[in-house]
Amino acid sequence: MKLNELRALPGATHRRKELGRGIGSGLGKTSGRGVKGQKARSGVAIKGFEGGQMPLYRRLPKRGFNPIARRKFVPVNVGRLQAAVDAGRIDPSKDVTIDVLVEAGVVRRAYDGLRLLADGELKAKLTIVAEHASKAALAAVEKAGGSVSVKAPKEPAAAKPRGKKAKAEAKAKSEKSE
Repeated sequence: MKLNELRALPGATHRRKELGRGIGSGLGKTSGRGVKGQKARSGVAIKGFEGGQMPLYRRLPKRGFNPIARRKFVPVNVGRLQAAVDAGRIDPSKDVTIDVLVEAGVVRRAYDGLRLLADGELKAKLTIVAEHASKAALAAVEKAGGSVSVKAPKEPAAAKPRGKKAKAEAKAKSEKSE
């Protein structure tokens, strides 16, 4: 084999399309871009444009990485519980639930339950009822002589069925009950 006999493998190289070189070339005159208009010019990208109609990506509801039935838990650190006990807003002799914390003003809303976290120090002996608790929080409460019971979180409210079929079923159900 000699240097002048070296060739690229078949299919490894391609000839560039020669544009605008006369009618006979097949890509003359408009160079395969059609006739006039914005898309015949260079530097045009009209992705998702539907001629003034509301584009598909705006017609569809936003979903993606936001779970529809996601549950929201209120995080509370043991240090905040201790501060509430010291202020006299929480009675250490009673069970500490999310509803008790809302009444005491420790948290604003109950949402789907309580998530107990371990930031701060706990001295009071508390019985806490939570939906979630970190291992460090469990250890902190048990070290203070208290206990944590972790219960199953509340089920999220089921989505209401929509559409003609669902309305017809609801109507039939209401007529049946009358």
